[in-house]
Amino acid sequence: MKRQAPRQAIALTYDGQSAPTLSAKGDDELAEAILAIAREYEVPIYENAELVRLLARLELGDAIPEQLYRCIAEIIAFAWYLQGKSPPGFEKESDITPPLPRLNAPQH
Repeated sequence: MKRQAPRQAIALTYDGQSAPTLSAKGDDELAEAILAIAREYEVPIYENAELVRLLARLELGDAIPEQLYRCIAEIIAFAWYLQGKSPPGFEKESDITPPLPRLNAPQH
């Protein structure tokens, strides 16, 4: 009988300046507690077992490896988008008013 792999969860902290850091990790019951807290505070949850296994190797407080910057940046950007957030100085699409088209009067 094949034993099922334990459920794992990790949490990252990102201050908008430095690389994201590992702020929580756990298996089984602790993983469920991490997910419950995320749901309680309406933190978006991204499920990717392979990425969790990679990040679970880190110690608490460690910055994510440089090789994962793009992957994690895309996840953070999407999570911010879902929450209506944007980085300081970034113009949201709704803040940008496109120029009105110029109408030329017909020439007779």
